Amino acid sequence: MGTLAPLGQMTPPRGGGRAALTRRQKAAIVVRLLLAEGETLPLRDLPDELQADLTQILGSMRPIDRATLDEVVEEFADELEGLGLTFPKGIAGALTALDGQISPHTAARLRKEAGVKQAGDPWDRIRQLDVKDLLPLIEQESTEVGAIVLSKLDVGRAAEVLGALPGARARRITYAISQTTGVTPEALERIGLSLAAQVEARRGSVFDKGPAEMVGAILNYSTANTRDDMLTGLDETDSDFAEEVRRAIFTFANIPARIAPRDVPKVVRNLDQSALITAIAAGSGGTGPETKAAEYLLGNMSGRLAEQLREDARDLGKIKAKDAEAAMTEIVNAIREMEAAGDLLLLTDEDQEDA
Repeated sequence: MGTLAPLGQMTPPRGGGRAALTRRQKAAIVVRLLLAEGETLPLRDLPDELQADLTQILGSMRPIDRATLDEVVEEFADELEGLGLTFPKGIAGALTALDGQISPHTAARLRKEAGVKQAGDPWDRIRQLDVKDLLPLIEQESTEVGAIVLSKLDVGRAAEVLGALPGARARRITYAISQTTGVTPEALERIGLSLAAQVEARRGSVFDKGPAEMVGAILNYSTANTRDDMLTGLDETDSDFAEEVRRAIFTFANIPARIAPRDVPKVVRNLDQSALITAIAAGSGGTGPETKAAEYLLGNMSGRLAEQLREDARDLGKIKAKDAEAAMTEIVNAIREMEAAGDLLLLTDEDQEDA
């Protein structure tokens, strides 16, 4: 509110009409009226000293009559009508106004160069995050910080996050909530600013995917031997990261676990038939995961089509390993393209548990 800018400590009037009121006191009257009407004002965005001045003026004011109130409101309305256009104050306000309009990289650079923190309450930004975005934020922080984050969420969202955390971690954080009562407002703000900065950093990342997704995507195009060798190496150096990569990998052998039976006919219609026949021929007579994947596809399509594909696969005879790998990779790529286009939803571990 523009009329709050010159607020300061003033001696309250003890009578008289509008002429006896200063602009600061008129602004306080407008604020008091709006609050009485149930409006929510962004007063927290004002500098601390202005918030303090406003509080002192409100505390020192005396009752005013209806005529004075009407005069102040009328003057305020006249000023608003005469105002053509306002601009944000400083770099912080400009960045807030342009949020989503300029690139995250440019915004982050300007914010850093000007020494500007994220405008407003950082906890508001954190409370707006989805559960999937809150989880990595909590998992990478200490138990105490995780407890503070949960304490700042509404109870429904906090329950969702707690339920998605590993059991031992969730229990430690739950207990740590009882230790958060001694956190000072200054410490709470510093923690909020640090977490909000992490959120902005992830938002402005130059990479479209996380590390596990990127490695998984690379290994999707690798040969089975290379993929197994890399995962074995990751198990030895970082088993947790290796497990994340495994979840990000989608190969021909993963088809039974990631594609719902009802979606198989749709998938088959989008596959190159020669690649499908080659993959089925390569898996015939075996007992490995590729054979199970081929049988899963055949078992969830029409009987007539399945029998025709089996006959065509038998006619091909023995398939070379490199040809089998190429055919299976082509099928996986086609499925990935369907997922990216929104034509197919791959199952997750949670979907499999619920099934």
